[in-house]
Amino acid sequence: MLDQNLKTQLAAYLEKLRMPIELVASLDEGEKSRELEALLGEIASLSDRIALRLDGDDARKPSFAIARSGSDIAVRFAGIPLGHEFTSLVLALLQVGGHPSKESQELLEQAAALDGDFSFETYYSLSCQNCPDVVQALNLMAVLNPRIKHVAIDGALFQDEVEGREVMAVPTVFLNGEVFDQGRMDLAQIIARLDANAGSRDADRIRAKAPYDVLVVGGGPAGAAAAIYAARKGIRTGVAAERFGGQVLDTMGIENLIAVDHTQGPKLAAALDANVRANDVDVMNLQRATRLVPADEIGGLAEVQLANGASLFARTVILSTGARWRQMGVPGEEQYRNKGVAYCPHCDGPLFKGKRVAVIGGGNSGIEAAIDLAGIVAHVTVIEFADKLRADEVLQRKLRSLPNVDVVLNGQSTEVLGDGRKVTGLGYRDRASGEHRQLELDGIFVQIGLLPNTEWLADAVELSPRGEIVVDAHGRTSAHGVFAAGDATTVPYKQIVVALGAGATASLAAFDHLIRHPLPTGVKAPGEAAEAV
Repeated sequence: MLDQNLKTQLAAYLEKLRMPIELVASLDEGEKSRELEALLGEIASLSDRIALRLDGDDARKPSFAIARSGSDIAVRFAGIPLGHEFTSLVLALLQVGGHPSKESQELLEQAAALDGDFSFETYYSLSCQNCPDVVQALNLMAVLNPRIKHVAIDGALFQDEVEGREVMAVPTVFLNGEVFDQGRMDLAQIIARLDANAGSRDADRIRAKAPYDVLVVGGGPAGAAAAIYAARKGIRTGVAAERFGGQVLDTMGIENLIAVDHTQGPKLAAALDANVRANDVDVMNLQRATRLVPADEIGGLAEVQLANGASLFARTVILSTGARWRQMGVPGEEQYRNKGVAYCPHCDGPLFKGKRVAVIGGGNSGIEAAIDLAGIVAHVTVIEFADKLRADEVLQRKLRSLPNVDVVLNGQSTEVLGDGRKVTGLGYRDRASGEHRQLELDGIFVQIGLLPNTEWLADAVELSPRGEIVVDAHGRTSAHGVFAAGDATTVPYKQIVVALGAGATASLAAFDHLIRHPLPTGVKAPGEAAEAV
């Protein structure tokens, strides 16, 4: 199962085990059980602190528990956690074996102190780049708190179970038998959902923070670059992000970042996070901004109001709030979101194996999605609004070579059809003839571009008709001391490398602004209004 190079690397990691662990397998006579037994045998052979047992009696087969010998601490995988989940497997081995997590001590203590009995089940797919964060967070919680249990389930392998529980998007997390949430979550987000007092404590901590020289709102590539450039100037820098990493976290493969042959979105986001924190930037994650009051309106310091009721103050603000998937905006779309309407073909595609799906959008993203899905599903129909596809010709040639793909041009989606529980079809209008038609479908993948996350800025800075923040060549906005960068702005070409450069530009412009515009007399400088954190 594992090549020699991977075995060598894994053996080195397993030297960090502090306590003995057991791999307890529940198997049947199937091929997947034989594969799992072989994998677990190879892992057990790499450390004398690991014992393998084949007498597990779990109802899900194949599955296995990783248990700390002589204790109640254990996590479970149903399936064979390779692909994106191999890292989850390695971390589970180490953490059950006593190797400490690198998460903040505050979060670890919060997880250990949670009061209640929590039984989590996470459905994942091996091609899902969003799933490992959820699986790893819940595994860690199960290690820290004996009242928390977690099993990670490969949805593609347990298809009957997925259909019975109507799981149509991954990751989907059940808590004590009921749906808890869907989509990417990290440890802090999960704990915030379970700890009723977490929000108020967080708001109190933010209220105690001193003003910043530069406050970056948003944690994607543009925000990370802006924060690093500001902090390297030796000025007080903070980042408030609803989700550090932004859209990059949802990107499967990145092959056009200069000097990097290939990487994946979550890996790049982790590198950006580490780089930002290494420069002593005050990172405040899970913070949604709701209003900006520029400095010229209140005399010296800009105010960014947050959803939790707290506010942050700064001499300059850099807006890098990025963008989100554009929706079709038709009846039924929101009702059937994650019930057949999906936005990530890499994540959710395996759940539609052998079924009929549509891809909305004929640009590069849409055609790439259709090509990927064609290898999994029974049939793909591409719906393009215009009279021709907009994707690169090389992608169109590949699409035309596939026998199970149809293309509908001049197609305007009008309605998502469903039976109350899941998608059953799509209504669309032929723009050439005016005729209304329907497709019988099990899933709809929407790939029609992005919308800037700027609604909260409508009264603070000038926005374009498309909702983008209007900036000049220096990243300056219409508001005094407010700059912007990345996909939320009017800068053309929404690319990671462009966002990185724009973030650096905006940060340099903010530093120049600080030099040329000292604080007015009587306005407290950063560090004087409150104790710096």
